[in-house]
Amino acid sequence: MAPLTTLPARLAFSALTLVLLAACAVGPDYEVPEFDAPASWSQPAGGGLAAGFGEHVSWWEGLGDPKLSELVERALLRNLDLREAFVRLDEARALRGVAAGERWPSIDARGSYEHREESQNTPFGAFSSRTNIHALGLDAAWELDLWGRVRRAVEASERDLDASAADVRAVAVAIAAEVARAYVDRAAFERRITIALTNVDLQERTLALVRSRQEAGLVGDRDVAQGDTNVESTRSRVPLLEAGAAAARHRLAVLIGLAPGALEDELAAAPAVPRAPAEVVVGVPADLLRRRPDVVAAERRYAAEVARIGVAQGDRYPRFALGGTLGLASDGAANLFEGDSKVAGIGPSLRWSLFDGGRLKQRVIAQEARAEAAQIGWERTVLLALEEAENALTRVVREQSRAAALERAATQARRAVELAQTQYREGISDFRAVLYSERVVAGLENELAISNAAITTNLIALYKAMGGGFASPAASPETDDSSSVAVASFGSPARVSESLAHSHPQNARPR
Repeated sequence: MAPLTTLPARLAFSALTLVLLAACAVGPDYEVPEFDAPASWSQPAGGGLAAGFGEHVSWWEGLGDPKLSELVERALLRNLDLREAFVRLDEARALRGVAAGERWPSIDARGSYEHREESQNTPFGAFSSRTNIHALGLDAAWELDLWGRVRRAVEASERDLDASAADVRAVAVAIAAEVARAYVDRAAFERRITIALTNVDLQERTLALVRSRQEAGLVGDRDVAQGDTNVESTRSRVPLLEAGAAAARHRLAVLIGLAPGALEDELAAAPAVPRAPAEVVVGVPADLLRRRPDVVAAERRYAAEVARIGVAQGDRYPRFALGGTLGLASDGAANLFEGDSKVAGIGPSLRWSLFDGGRLKQRVIAQEARAEAAQIGWERTVLLALEEAENALTRVVREQSRAAALERAATQARRAVELAQTQYREGISDFRAVLYSERVVAGLENELAISNAAITTNLIALYKAMGGGFASPAASPETDDSSSVAVASFGSPARVSESLAHSHPQNARPR
């Protein structure tokens, strides 16, 4: 009886040993990377830029153009790139499920029938020349994850899922910015068309004045030819501007998931170039690293590669599995379900690669290199994000200064045109002064329209560089359930916007 009394204790000790072994996973534990982010931007605040973060999530609404807001929301629902990113997210979620499924036993059902005839010229033929085997059963297998190999694989797939969720947000941020930029481009081209036609009208009035003076014998044919050249030169710009406006409208339609030309009627009465708000609230570089979805994705992919080191190392250790079978087998279908037809078996198995020419070791080394490359890629992504944000900040401020100077120059150029025309009528100056002043005002007004649009497009680029203008929660993906990544379905614009506002935050800790 003594062995029976100690059996439970032995089983309990064995189970405790397995638990303790499973609690330790092979491979390095992931450590969150750190980056010495600057305390502030090199571009001083100014030009409507202020420190801190605002609470306005849908930054495009801050431009005060309802039509633009509508187009952005429609793009977030219909854009094909964004829909593809959601599909990639579904793929990553499914792959995580595949990895997690390895934690559990597998049970396979089987059934077979075999008719066999043996040769009479062999020893087997002396016993039975014909055999019929009917079989039904279940086979079960369960690998004991003693070294944490499967756990590391699940961890890697979860980090891949986090990265895919960040990719969705990155695409959404890019789509919103592209829609806004195309909308501004369309408005800017149409504004420039209006300016060009206004200048054509101005120059045609001047040409009419020159022709009247020619008929009066006050000027020669040269002034008429020069005036006509000025008109047609300005008019020649209109077709190029119209082509640019059409291309911008076509781009908008495609971004929304429509055929080019589908928005012609909608945009016919669209407002002019949206103006930037009086104040734009920006953060600091450390905040940027938590908000940029491409930085989030790069960090999560680095974490996945670190986890895969454990997977590669786990392949070098023995694999223990429990297997079993339960079924029925008989030489006839009639007695297949009788008690004597039962077949059963259970037992452990061990598989361990004792010699493989160093292949498994080299796989570990290769995976360590992949992880190091992923860390370098994260650092590069951080630097590029900081560079993009710094450039966007600089362009916003500098373009405002440029637009102010162009506005002053255009005002003086318009006054110069009036003076030149007056002096030409009075015979004080020749026609070349009129031609020159009209060309200058046409060029300055065109440049001013470009600059005013650039202020808004630079602001859009700034929002994109800052991570899309969406606030990020303070939770960490290390404690969150990856399946709760807030990525909405294509149900409503509000849900899509909300999903972008609550995507997974970056896990790095900038110092």
